[in-house]
Amino acid sequence: MKATITAQSGSTASRAPRQEGIIKEAIDLTDVKILRAQARQGIVDSAMTSGYKADAETVIRLLNEALATEIICILRYKRHYFMASGLNSLSVKAKFLQHVTEEQAHADQLAERIVQLGSEPDLSPERLLSRSHSEYVEGDSLVAMITADLVAERIAIDSYREMIAYVGADDPTTGKMLEQILAQEEEHAEDLASLLRG
Repeated sequence: MKATITAQSGSTASRAPRQEGIIKEAIDLTDVKILRAQARQGIVDSAMTSGYKADAETVIRLLNEALATEIICILRYKRHYFMASGLNSLSVKAKFLQHVTEEQAHADQLAERIVQLGSEPDLSPERLLSRSHSEYVEGDSLVAMITADLVAERIAIDSYREMIAYVGADDPTTGKMLEQILAQEEEHAEDLASLLRG
């Protein structure tokens, strides 16, 4: 059962008494009693209501792959932070450490969303590398480290774009989160590219 809400547009002050020409737009909303009943069904599913349109299993798999990618990036950036040396290393180390902090925040967001969707974040060390989209590259020089991190960021950017396109309007909460992470990954890539240029 749907409830219909009628919206009126235009000013009523200048209308004739008969109010001719009123534009009416019907908006179909689910009756509140039905919403209440639906909310009570499957209550253990947390955020997974009957209105969730995406394929939850696929979204969770994609989020776990993104989580593995973020964790591998954290580990790679951490190594690069500790191993960076040379005249220009102080400013580069600061960028590496900043990226570690931001990638950790991404990992936390992804893990939290996986739980909200009724699943568990896969943090198994044995499976991280096989699920990660980026590789763990140690790098034997500052330039090699920056390059490895830039390649990984570019991989993450394309991966997040594809995930956003897949989720579309079916899961706006996940989509918005992925868009925010993507924007920061693009900033990381620009940071690293500017280090290589400079």
